[in-house]
Amino acid sequence: MYNLVLLAARPPEWTHDRFIAWWRNDHAELTRRLPGLRAWRHTEIEAALGSRSEGWDGMSVLSFDSPEDLRKALDSPEWAAAVAQVGDMRGRRIAVMGTELEMFTS
Repeated sequence: MYNLVLLAARPPEWTHDRFIAWWRNDHAELTRRLPGLRAWRHTEIEAALGSRSEGWDGMSVLSFDSPEDLRKALDSPEWAAAVAQVGDMRGRRIAVMGTELEMFTS
């Protein structure tokens, strides 16, 4: 799998619960429509290990078959709609991409 990983913090005027509800509902309606999306996992961040990790509300991992499939999704009208919905929320975000390697499963 080739993943887009997004780590996000809510806008300053939003509560954590409001942001997670928006991400998993209103924003999810647009995210699910991305062409080539094979899987989507979302983690609500409830605690941080150490002060350097504090201040984040959630993480999404969007999985595609290849870097090319992710690029098609990022070039799509569906992605443009999702970005437009975020608008000028003023929350923080980190977005990274890479190949997933399963290291352990039980």
